[in-house]
Amino acid sequence: MSPKRRGRLAERMTDNAQHDTPATTTHTPTRTPAAPDRPILVLGATGKTGRRVVARLRAAGHPVRAASRTAETPFDWTDRATWAPALDGVGALYLVGPPDPEPIADFVAQAKAAGVRRFVVLSGRGIEVFGDSFEPSMAEAERVVREAGVDWTVIRPNNFSQNFDEDVFHAPLLEGRLALPVGDVPEPFVDVEDIAEVAAALLTEDGHTGRTYELSGPRSLTFAEAVAEMAEASGRPMRFEDVTGEAYVAELTGRGVPEDAARSLAEVLAFLAGGHNSAPAPGVREVLGREARDFTEYARRAAEAGAWG
Repeated sequence: MSPKRRGRLAERMTDNAQHDTPATTTHTPTRTPAAPDRPILVLGATGKTGRRVVARLRAAGHPVRAASRTAETPFDWTDRATWAPALDGVGALYLVGPPDPEPIADFVAQAKAAGVRRFVVLSGRGIEVFGDSFEPSMAEAERVVREAGVDWTVIRPNNFSQNFDEDVFHAPLLEGRLALPVGDVPEPFVDVEDIAEVAAALLTEDGHTGRTYELSGPRSLTFAEAVAEMAEASGRPMRFEDVTGEAYVAELTGRGVPEDAARSLAEVLAFLAGGHNSAPAPGVREVLGREARDFTEYARRAAEAGAWG
């Protein structure tokens, strides 16, 4: 399957990590912008993480350039004419890679030449295990920024809590049954609000250069336990069912999902079922000095907002 046909799994179900430069709790970053008079470019600004990063930066008074194919600043990885206007005058960059890794190296080189010095890259836990097999874009983005001679930081989140109310798991939950090939493996789901807060801090404070942070929730729970918590919070009947990978692919294709995309999602879930990302990671605490948001808080908040009716 070509990278172009895999779709943007990075913004759907992200995963685990390698510590090229181990993160510790000994640093004391200075919370001051590296370039206060220069805008911060946020790619994927209409996505789950990007739109929240934009909101947090603007709430803190930082100049932000929100970019995507449909955002206020037009940006398209496949249309290189959009790159220079988006990069003009930018001091820092939140990099969410494209489905196809091919343009990443050229874009990073152009960004560096345009004067961008700080790069925060969205990756996923487990990238050192699965990166080139079904998330080559994440792996390439990490490799390129590390070799670019810039101020870089990588964040590698676990599976997003918000996948249950904004993405792949939402429709099945509304129907009352979430069927996945993950067994009873525990997962420390991470709240996207935490990812956004971490990214905003890394983009605007010193002390994080050359570091890789793994981000997760504070505890691990199985998908069945997560569904039970959402059912309790929403008052809606929901149940989890473990199925085989082939049954999952058949169910997705029956819903109109292209088979290659269905099999790609099944591969991600198979990786999760291996337990590679089951232990909670300390990155949220290391960057923000507090514990990550718990899944129970996410479920309550989403239910109160009407996520599951």
